[in-house]
Parts: sequence; structure tokens; C-alpha cells
Amino acid sequence: MTDRHQLQSALDALLQPGQFKDYCPNGLQVEGAPEVRKMVSGVTASLALIEAAVAVQADTIFVHHGLFWRGYDGRITGWLRQRLALLFAHNINLFAYHLPLDAHVALGNNAQLGLRLGLAVDGRFGDQQLGCLGVPVDRSFDSAQALAMHVENTLGRSVVLVPGKPGPIRRVAWCSGGAQSYFEEAIAAGVNAFITGEISEPQAHLARECGVAYLACGHHATERYGASAVGGYVAQQLGLEHVFIDIDNPA
Repeated sequence: MTDRHQLQSALDALLQPGQFKDYCPNGLQVEGAPEVRKMVSGVTASLALIEAAVAVQADTIFVHHGLFWRGYDGRITGWLRQRLALLFAHNINLFAYHLPLDAHVALGNNAQLGLRLGLAVDGRFGDQQLGCLGVPVDRSFDSAQALAMHVENTLGRSVVLVPGKPGPIRRVAWCSGGAQSYFEEAIAAGVNAFITGEISEPQAHLARECGVAYLACGHHATERYGASAVGGYVAQQLGLEHVFIDIDNPA
């Protein structure tokens, strides 16, 4: 058991939110119980995740995608009212860390995604250095199709692949979630393939014209690992019970 303030201090010390310019408030978004015993982690503070946390009698939720974002107009109606009402009814704390959770060098979304895909990080790129550059370890990929098959098997979902030019994949850039705007910088870094969650219309043309394979692997699928890793690490530090709950999302 610990208290809410100690938990926030531990999360802030680990994730360093003050170093990031973000689109949302990082840290405690909804205040609940002062004493913390059981923490649920997940990707998004959806109604389904909150209901699952209630079902396992958690007093705290830790997520990547919280409830409040830039442009929010302050009205507590509809889906937001439902989620907040359930948090308040069960006195549950909600902590959310967005870009800081993407960026952590060992436990963050991008580090953990690379670890699972067998990619060794040797550089950073993109806005606020969120993206990773690296090389495959312990195996080789003779084509973008082979890499895509490996990613599909690892993440358990289909991949949208724009192959680029034929040939082996020796160097890869990746950034979880909706990082399609990083593609041009990845191309400039000299990679053979770029892995992220989403693709927009311009990236398909860039992949074909520049010869760099583009793999869109799902926003949720590429961001399942950071919250679990950080939640488990901090829970062990503070003597908390922790469970990661993955709410399926096709996006």
C-alpha cells in the first residue's frame, strides 16, 4: 500500500513529464482514493477499462490516453460524464501520461515495441526525439513482406504494408501510435522501413517514390506495452498490486 501523492511522485520521477510539450495534462487527471493498493494499467481510459477496473476492485488506473485533451471545452456531458461518474462512484484515481510514456528509453511504448519486434535502438528522431532508429537483431528480413509477417505474428493483427523498393531490411525507424507525420524524417535518416500505428494518404505515395517500406500496424496494437511495463515497474517499487487490462481496439 502507498498513497496517491507517493504514486504520483514515483511516476513523475520516472517519466519526467515536465520535459515534454504535450496535448494533454500528464499526471493525475481524476482524484480518487488517497490510499492506493491496487492499480490497473491500460492503453485508454475508456468506459470498458474503467468498468474492468471496478470489477477487480482497483483504486487506481494508469493509462496512456486520458480523458482531457487540447481543445476540450469543459462540458461534462455524454461519454465523458459516463466515464467520470463511474470513476467518482468508485473513488478511483486516474493517472495519464501521453508523450512521456511514448518516450521512456526502457519502459516506454517505443522502447517496448522495439524490444518485442527484436529491434535494437541506436538513435532517435522526430518531434521531441520520440521515434527510434535501429537494426534487427537475432534475425534478418530479406524483404518488407518478411518484416510485415514478423510484425503481424508479434502483434497479433494484420498490417497495412506499402513495400517500397525490393531488397533486405537492414535499418528500421519506428514510432508507436499516430506518427505518420514522422515518415519524411525517417526517410531522411536512411532507413529501409518505417513502422507506426497509422497511415494517411500521402505516406503511400512517399513510400513508393522514396523506396522506403511503410508498415501501419494499428494505433492501439503498437501502444499496448508501455503502460503495462511502467505500471508493473512502479507497482513493484511501491508494493502495489498491479494488473494490465487490454481492451481490444481494431484501430
